Amino acid sequence: MNYFVSKRQLSEQIGLSPETFKRYRLKGIWEEGIHWQKINSRTTLYNITLILDWIANRDNPQAHQRAIDIYLQSLPSNQPHKRGRKVN
Repeated sequence: MNYFVSKRQLSEQIGLSPETFKRYRLKGIWEEGIHWQKINSRTTLYNITLILDWIANRDNPQAHQRAIDIYLQSLPSNQPHKRGRKVN
């Protein structure tokens, strides 16, 4: 299950500073829409499941890419549309 947390929660969980998170975002190490989401000008949330996977698989980018693919497939926008009559 993937869920998003604040920078404070992520920092407590993985022991890195929010400045490190920003550096990873700006360098493109963590991808927007996958590892993090910009909510508004002051709030960024982080996908803790994928970040923990990234930490575990830093030396195996293919394994981390599989985790990203599974996450993307799980999104509601990637689910098959049900066919049938529309109920009013």
